[in-house]
Amino acid sequence: MSDGERRDEERNRFSARALRYARVGAGMGGVAARMASSRLIGGEGGANAAALAAALGGLKGPLMKVAQLMATVPDLLPPEYAAELQKLQADAPPMGWAFVRRRMMAELGRDWEARFAAFEHKPAAAASLGQVHRATTLDGEEVACKLQYPDMQAAVEADLAQLDLLFSLHRRMSAVIDTREIAAEIGERVREELDYRREAKHAALYAAMLQDEPRVRVPRVRAELSTGRLLTLQWLEGERILGFVDHPLAERNHLAEAMFAAWWMPFSRFGVIHGDPHLGNYTVFRAPDGAPTGINLLDYGCVRIFPPRFVAGVVELYRGLMAGDKARIVGAYETWGFKGLKREVIDILNIWAGFIYGPLMDDRVRTIADGVAPGQYGRREAFQVHKALKELGPVTVPREFVFMDRAAIGLGAVFLHLKAELNFHRLFEAAIGEFDAAAVAARQHAALAQARLL
Repeated sequence: MSDGERRDEERNRFSARALRYARVGAGMGGVAARMASSRLIGGEGGANAAALAAALGGLKGPLMKVAQLMATVPDLLPPEYAAELQKLQADAPPMGWAFVRRRMMAELGRDWEARFAAFEHKPAAAASLGQVHRATTLDGEEVACKLQYPDMQAAVEADLAQLDLLFSLHRRMSAVIDTREIAAEIGERVREELDYRREAKHAALYAAMLQDEPRVRVPRVRAELSTGRLLTLQWLEGERILGFVDHPLAERNHLAEAMFAAWWMPFSRFGVIHGDPHLGNYTVFRAPDGAPTGINLLDYGCVRIFPPRFVAGVVELYRGLMAGDKARIVGAYETWGFKGLKREVIDILNIWAGFIYGPLMDDRVRTIADGVAPGQYGRREAFQVHKALKELGPVTVPREFVFMDRAAIGLGAVFLHLKAELNFHRLFEAAIGEFDAAAVAARQHAALAQARLL
């Protein structure tokens, strides 16, 4: 490429970034105005929230991903906004075939179509950072090709720069949670999601961690048909998990146990969580006799690898709560990164911890919500925490806690939809076993090395 061509390309990229900043800045300024008017003069919050969701769905990109994440953090947004933004997980508008051809050519070259026996024009799924097309390789394997939208690097920086508008507005209106660590964590995770080579390694990591778990299937990566912005995975046939909510209880419980294994086993034994447990990331596969057998785990963009000490903190808090041991509870919070905790703040944190850990401490068969209506799940506790923290001042949430909390809530939502009735206490005890942080560190190192993540 000549110097002149490089300058032209840089000008084009700068123009694209400037346009993105202008569009996002105007949009987020409008969001801030809507939120302020709704809070101060009782504006049409529901209508404004719907308009926000529509605007973000059209923008695509990381801002929509951030919106999805924010919608799952308790009390981070007004409830009507959170409800609308959660819909973006399934309703992102797709791009057309002309766009797909140009993007595939950029990733695999002009002869890209000759590298597939078939490639479906219509996307099988569309989301915030890319869309998925079903295809057939030359050796006959059915695959899913996840193709990233163009200019996502510039979009990430533009969107994350504007994210502080919403967070700072929230801090001014309701200084209960100091959101700066939350913003830092979300930014780091969203940037990671742009790297499809890293996501391919995450898939390999899960294949290693769950190799002895027959209830969870992990797709193989087709490295020769993948790049940093194109990820080609084995296509796993499956049905939407919501299609099983009216099946017999035994089947629903079996699927819930598979979900529990898919999430808690990697965390408790390797210090790894799948941080995006919404329903679109899982499908159900059946045995030859037609019985629902287990879960296909489909997406590996949002994976969080924790230091073993953090996992130890999770187990310590559980054991401290079980024993009513205040010193152990405080030690667990400090291990997580909470600092300068006063007794009153610890009592407040215990309200939320009791909600998250409640099903795990209850040694009996029960639903995850234990009689609480799905729409009210966690709201009473969130209200209590909000009310108490408002009197004590803001609490800084450690960044590692963000996705742990979000994933636990998302997993609980799956159990709610399935109306599963399980002894979550015994499942959790089996998952953590005789917990040993040193053993977690050794297993984690070996698995990361196998997946080439070290």
